[in-house]
Amino acid sequence: MTTRGARRTDTKLSDGRDLIYYDPADAPVRVPLADTRGLAAPKPQVDLRTDPLTGDVITFATHRNTRTYLPPADQCPLDASTPDNPTEIPDHDYNVAVFANRFPSFAGPGRTEVVCFTSDHNKSFTDLSQGQARLVVEAWADRVAELSARPDVEYVFPFENRGREIGVTLSHPHGQIYAYPFLPPRIRTLMARAREHFEATGGNLFADILAAERKDGIRVVAENATWTAFVPQAARWPVEVHLYPHRQVADISELTETERDDFVQLYLDVLRRFDGLYDDRLPYIAAWHAAPVRVDRELGYLHLELLSIRRAADKIKYLAGSESGMGAFISDTRPEDVAETLRKVGA
Repeated sequence: MTTRGARRTDTKLSDGRDLIYYDPADAPVRVPLADTRGLAAPKPQVDLRTDPLTGDVITFATHRNTRTYLPPADQCPLDASTPDNPTEIPDHDYNVAVFANRFPSFAGPGRTEVVCFTSDHNKSFTDLSQGQARLVVEAWADRVAELSARPDVEYVFPFENRGREIGVTLSHPHGQIYAYPFLPPRIRTLMARAREHFEATGGNLFADILAAERKDGIRVVAENATWTAFVPQAARWPVEVHLYPHRQVADISELTETERDDFVQLYLDVLRRFDGLYDDRLPYIAAWHAAPVRVDRELGYLHLELLSIRRAADKIKYLAGSESGMGAFISDTRPEDVAETLRKVGA
């Protein structure tokens, strides 16, 4: 079937997990090939416990300790399948593929999925064409809409980890989607702050932050007609950039065609600035922040937070005593200086 700018093809893997292909809308109809691996049905072991001190939900997923870890390039489970390497994608090629994680962090309530950005093992999101990156956005939007409709999901979180320093165990260009059966701690905090701000001012916290950053301009890295990228004034991470649409929307599925196009243009621009910072691929986490599925939805404001733990060309920011023990960040970099440097990288 066709979903706005993409053609979607649904199939199943041999253990019953869902696999979805996303191709350009004008691509030929895909006839999915069968997964010949004969995998046994997964039996995830997940236990959710609430910390009585903080109210945070901690997930214990002990089966994940046996997940695939840094396989050789010719045995990557996210590549398209070959006779010598049958993979999670049982086809000779693909554009974007999404499948239920074989080693999920949530099972029963909630869901975790893997999003493969391209079949090219050696690429990064930074290397994608405008059209290919746009196809990833279509896949994100479709999955967010579908997962948000599930009764066991409270928050949908698409994200990407890049680089071994971040903890990536598969080098193929991919991200994940966590459909949490609870509100993650950061979102609980953000929504509490957003409600306080609304009750005090009548305004939307995120919209007011964006307006202030655009007016000041000193921390703006780049912008276009519908999006702005800026370093937040209280950035926690050595390199941190937030990308905001100029219009308040709850999640990716609500973006217009123009907003999706403009996001891709700006995001690829910012990623290339990241890689130009030290003339190397910067390890990063790209974290979509959206409104909760049910509660405080009117207070949410879709945006992407992009961060790196590299504080210099040869140094990593480790979360040590103050950060890990007290949650109090101490930064080695000044947001205004980071913004200026990133602007110059793209000049």
